[in-house]
Amino acid sequence: MPKIDALRRFLLPCIHPTTTSPVHPATNNHHVSTKKRISTSLRDDLDDQPLHPPQQHPEEDDSSSSGSPTPAVASIPAVPPRSSKTMVIGTIFGHRRGGHVWFCVQHDRLNTKPSLLLELSIPTTTLIQEMNCGLVRIALEFKNESPESEFSRCPLHSIPVWTLFCNGRKLGFAVRRKATGQNRLMLKTMQSTTVGAGVIPAGPGSVSEEIMYMRANYECVVGNADSESFHLINPEQGPGQELSIFLLRTR
Repeated sequence: MPKIDALRRFLLPCIHPTTTSPVHPATNNHHVSTKKRISTSLRDDLDDQPLHPPQQHPEEDDSSSSGSPTPAVASIPAVPPRSSKTMVIGTIFGHRRGGHVWFCVQHDRLNTKPSLLLELSIPTTTLIQEMNCGLVRIALEFKNESPESEFSRCPLHSIPVWTLFCNGRKLGFAVRRKATGQNRLMLKTMQSTTVGAGVIPAGPGSVSEEIMYMRANYECVVGNADSESFHLINPEQGPGQELSIFLLRTR
């Protein structure tokens, strides 16, 4: 037992060494002095910089005192406006013999007051011949010769007279009209018709001829304040008729 106790006292310190390490004062002093030296050097650098107040020019003071400075605004390139598209009801009608073509635009088929009513100088028979070819382009042009004229800024539907071109040929003029009682009665007769073509017979005892009409949906495209167009939308089972009417104001 005395030998076992002696071995135990000798081996325990070797198996479980003491984790406490001696503290060297010199090392701690070195770190402390290093930290103090770094902070002192930064403070000295800041202290050594000359603090000069910004020089003020009399002219700048006068301008700043007269009013608040205007911030510089970067120029933004102008973006062209996008064209808008809407669906309207368009009716082309005219007397069968010796009559001219009329074009009527309605936003609501129940409203007998059209938003645009134009009388074209094209005879009804001439338009029928052009439509037999399958392609009709009617261009109405208003040439604004005076920039100070009231028609240079008014809406397109307010222009009274247009120069008329049909498939590239000049065929006269188009005149803006106000709906008469006879026009409103005709539109009231066609209220139940959205798409179709036919003939409205003359009333009993009337001296006027029967009226031919073609009624359909049109896509109205407004490019800008100086251009607008109407494009016929064919029914799914209808013939491939292409008909477009353009309003253009040139400067």
